[in-house]
Amino acid sequence: MIIENQKELEILREGGKKLAAVLNEAASNAKEGVTTRELNNLAENLILKSGGTPSFKGYKVRGVPIPYPGSLCVSINDEVVHGLPSDRALKNGDIVGLDIGMLWPASSAGGEGLYTDTALTVLVGGGTNKLINATKKSLEIGIAQVRAGARVGDIGHAIQSFLEREEFGVVRELVGHGVGRAVHEDPEIPNFGKKGIGAELVEGMIIALEPMATEGSPKVKIAKDGWTWVTKDSSRSAHFEHTVVVTKNGAEILTQT
Repeated sequence: MIIENQKELEILREGGKKLAAVLNEAASNAKEGVTTRELNNLAENLILKSGGTPSFKGYKVRGVPIPYPGSLCVSINDEVVHGLPSDRALKNGDIVGLDIGMLWPASSAGGEGLYTDTALTVLVGGGTNKLINATKKSLEIGIAQVRAGARVGDIGHAIQSFLEREEFGVVRELVGHGVGRAVHEDPEIPNFGKKGIGAELVEGMIIALEPMATEGSPKVKIAKDGWTWVTKDSSRSAHFEHTVVVTKNGAEILTQT
């Protein structure tokens, strides 16, 4: 979307801030022995308490027999994105991606709610991990390319160049996107590309950047559950995401506390 007035911007700012707080709380509870279903339930309850509606729960994709059943995507190790909540318990050393979206205010509250989307990856048990650190840095590098007049290819080129210098794979099948009035909108924001090509960014545009990197091959496939994307070579992956608004001279990150 392209924001049309200050009220819309304030809704996105407030919703993004609330969503970031929910994600941070879920991340702080991603500990050994906790199940992905427990993390999902925590996040869903926090979203509802904040006055929002989970935007992933019930989301439908053509060709997938069931709507997405959770409010928080929890993806472990070789799972890139869209992992389904289950009774699977986290283990120390697991790389866990947490991806979440929200409509705020909730549609039941009246007025026009708007969507934000955000993600991060944690290492269960703490410590440092090169893949996680590099993927987080690549998001920062991508955001630094955002400004009115820039091209989508500028973002993808910057992310790809950095991650490949760090010797990580860059997933091609999954991309960032516009957001705001719907969960997913145009334009697509690939994490690869060439400078100066692709859609032009305009002031007031709301986009979600979300680099996804792998320790091995960047090739991915859909798991048997119909939702979870996994690496073909079973290598581990990481994922970070922010919703931002394009400004004349840069980007304002909406999904941070």
